[in-house]
Amino acid sequence: MAATALPRPLAGVLAAVAVSLTGTRVSAIAVPWFVLVTTGSPVWTGVVAFAEMAPYVVVKLMAGPLLDRIGPRRVSLTGDVVSAAAAGAIALLHALSLLPLGVLAGLVAVIGAARGPGDLAKSIMVPEAADRGRVPLERATGLMGAVERLAQLVGPVAGGATVAAVGAPAGLAVSAGCFALGSVVVALALPRGMGHRAPALPEREDGGSAGYWRRFGQGWAFLREQPLLLVLIATVAVTNLLDAAYAQVLGPVWAEESGHGPAVWGLSRGLMGLTAIGGGLVAAGLAHRLRRRPVFFAAFLVAGPPQYLVLAVDGVPVWAVMAVFGVGGFCGGFLNPILGAVAYERVPRDLLGRVGALQTSLAFSGIPVAGVLAGAAVAAAGLAPVLVACGVVYGLTTTLAGLHPAARDMDRLRGQGPPASDAVPEAAGSP
Repeated sequence: MAATALPRPLAGVLAAVAVSLTGTRVSAIAVPWFVLVTTGSPVWTGVVAFAEMAPYVVVKLMAGPLLDRIGPRRVSLTGDVVSAAAAGAIALLHALSLLPLGVLAGLVAVIGAARGPGDLAKSIMVPEAADRGRVPLERATGLMGAVERLAQLVGPVAGGATVAAVGAPAGLAVSAGCFALGSVVVALALPRGMGHRAPALPEREDGGSAGYWRRFGQGWAFLREQPLLLVLIATVAVTNLLDAAYAQVLGPVWAEESGHGPAVWGLSRGLMGLTAIGGGLVAAGLAHRLRRRPVFFAAFLVAGPPQYLVLAVDGVPVWAVMAVFGVGGFCGGFLNPILGAVAYERVPRDLLGRVGALQTSLAFSGIPVAGVLAGAAVAAAGLAPVLVACGVVYGLTTTLAGLHPAARDMDRLRGQGPPASDAVPEAAGSP
């Protein structure tokens, strides 16, 4: 691989992720603001947010067999096109004064349902893109993590600026354009056969193709035999729930109660995102040479608990908050490259859709209810005790996961290709 250029398939996947995720982050600003200013109701704002995230998680969970059957390239293209059409329809119907809240919620649900499998499709093309360009997995996943962090940083800024300048419907039009551009990138930059996997697992006794539920069960059967992946999924599910509670409720409440306001809160999150990009780039260059287990769990401990605990201290200076968030973001940049490499080494390529759908859906399962739980906890106990409790739970979760015997296997398959699918156990009792 040339030192100054990425292989075309990997560059294409990264570019598609960048523009599509930017569109997602723009809509994450535009949609709730649109609902809030048009209805004045925080309740409706929450309902519309749930209408997007619930289909996102559920459809992603169920889409695994389809991804493995027809290929992630086609699913990614379809997901981006549908998302672009739904986001564009919201802007158009609003301009025509034909957008009641029920229709808005339905279109937002379509966006969530399309984004779930579309996002998953892009992520499971990463290992094949790395293989084609002979790029180490940690480097490819490190670059993927840096691109995701960059989009998460740029998207809200672009969305906020667009909404402030010309209104939320224009923000949704920008989001639609990003989704459409993502589909164009996939169509032009990725080979047609990339990611397509013909059925390779034992199917029916008569030689025919297995049905949907049998394929779905094959993913479960494989995952049950992977204790390391189960430990990592459980860990990330807990930390994702805490992080979502933090972003949706705990951080904004701290900004209000401390008197620092949204500017300091936004600056701290922006700094964390910026340093996470740096951490991801360092991980892309160095992670394939480092021992995974100590790096992963040490990074988790620095990236997670301190951001809760520092805000629980009354009168903490702003510079201390910024320092904690900056260091935490840098360490957090090492997490996804290691997580991705560990999974890609263990999952057969023709099972990536099914197993990836299960992994990410289980890891995201607490996010839709995180804000509700955090709000109720703050109302019952106050902000500082909830922040301390979250920091403690975060630390215990990551420490116990690091001490689990399965975690010792994080480096065992390093540098090896994915296992053959004929080693995968069959799902019992599937029709």
